[in-house]
Amino acid sequence: MPAKTGDQYISRLKKASNNIYLHGERVEDVTEHPGLKNVVKSMAKLYDLQFEKPEKMLYTSPTSGEKVGMTFLQPTSVDDLIKRREAIQEWARTSGGMLGRSPDYLNAEVMAMGMNNELFTEADPMFAENARKYYEFARENDISLTHTLIHPQVNRAKAQHQQKDANVALHLVEKKDDGIIVDGIRLLATQGGITDEILVFPSTVKKAGELDDPYSLAFAIPNNTPGLKYLSRESFDYGKSEWDHPLSSRFEEGDAIVSFENVFVPWERVFVCGNSSICNRTFRETNAVVHMAHQVVAKNIVKTEFLLGTALSMMDAIGIDQFQHVQDKGTEIMLTLETMKSHLYRAEHNAKLDKSGTMTPDFDALNAARNWYPRVYPRLVEILRVLGASGLMGTPTEADFAHEEIGPILNRGLQGKNLEGFERVQLFRLAWDMTMSAFGSRQMHYEYYFFGDPVRMGMTYFDQYEKDTYKQYVQDFLNQSVAKKPNVSKV
Repeated sequence: MPAKTGDQYISRLKKASNNIYLHGERVEDVTEHPGLKNVVKSMAKLYDLQFEKPEKMLYTSPTSGEKVGMTFLQPTSVDDLIKRREAIQEWARTSGGMLGRSPDYLNAEVMAMGMNNELFTEADPMFAENARKYYEFARENDISLTHTLIHPQVNRAKAQHQQKDANVALHLVEKKDDGIIVDGIRLLATQGGITDEILVFPSTVKKAGELDDPYSLAFAIPNNTPGLKYLSRESFDYGKSEWDHPLSSRFEEGDAIVSFENVFVPWERVFVCGNSSICNRTFRETNAVVHMAHQVVAKNIVKTEFLLGTALSMMDAIGIDQFQHVQDKGTEIMLTLETMKSHLYRAEHNAKLDKSGTMTPDFDALNAARNWYPRVYPRLVEILRVLGASGLMGTPTEADFAHEEIGPILNRGLQGKNLEGFERVQLFRLAWDMTMSAFGSRQMHYEYYFFGDPVRMGMTYFDQYEKDTYKQYVQDFLNQSVAKKPNVSKV
């Protein structure tokens, strides 16, 4: 089938009956469970939007001639890159960028992996063909994906093969004629259990050596594969109204530990099998990290716009927008937004065709943005908290305002400059859910670790940065000195 609707997305989840555990029990139907049903509805709206705005969200498949999702597009020009980015941001605006793992993130990954598949031939040409075919399969069937990258946090001072329980992490158990058997645990699948399939890939930052080859795997399987379990953390959707919890009641994606209990993976779904060298190079040499970063920066621009709009609305609501320190805080958010836009513009307009014919953004610009934003996002959240002050604490509920006796008191007592109390508190509850609720706290933590430990990422960024040009610039400047080097003899 081509691009799917929201109803089709929900129907697939019902039929799949993915093996997910939440709050100490197996979930019978993720589309009806109180902790999951609302985010499922939000995801369904993304798919419906494809048909509400087909000129922006769909394109004609090069193989089937059917209309497929624009976020799967293999861009071959800068205009294509921009078209795909506009579709990404159209989806992001439905949630204010709060759906961090919307389907477009991994759609970009499978496209890059499928088109730049030459790396996988080092082990076997079959793996390259698998990658190409999987991209086509995902695109033609509008497959939604979760993914898992990292091993359990048992002992970070040791490699996987050195762990006391070396079999706790996902590893290769057996190679068979028709596939492989894998067993163990992986972290941390966002939207685990509410998508069609899972991608298992290596870490983007933590490299492995040959002794870790049994843990070096990449494959994709349906989420209802026998032996596959999602063990979800507590849901931050507490069943409250959208007025009380405007974000967590709609966009609580969930994160899950993934358990593989002697799971069978057919060979046609395997991309890397027991090869740490290929795993270490997968994201960079397929350009997957570039296209994923393009999606993330585009999404984070929308997220920053949403945060800025909230901050400006709060300033206006309580008449603080003329204070110097308040304007300065607003300027911080504005500078962040414009800097991110500049990174994106440079990335798109300096894009180049790679060897597969895919128009690939300038990674230097995206790499700077993806390293910088996790460091600045906590500050943006802090600004909202400072602006809201006690107003983020004194936030009655929708039921309080509906109460015959106390509702009028609250409406008058909590009024803003140009807003009634009901409207002012509604705005401040949005800021609270963005920053101080369990959902908001998770958002800050999530952005901070989006691509991995920012310190480790920063070390990698520093190591890979081209430094000689700048050192030579200084040396050339010093060499212009008219003073002659003294003849200093050694004593």
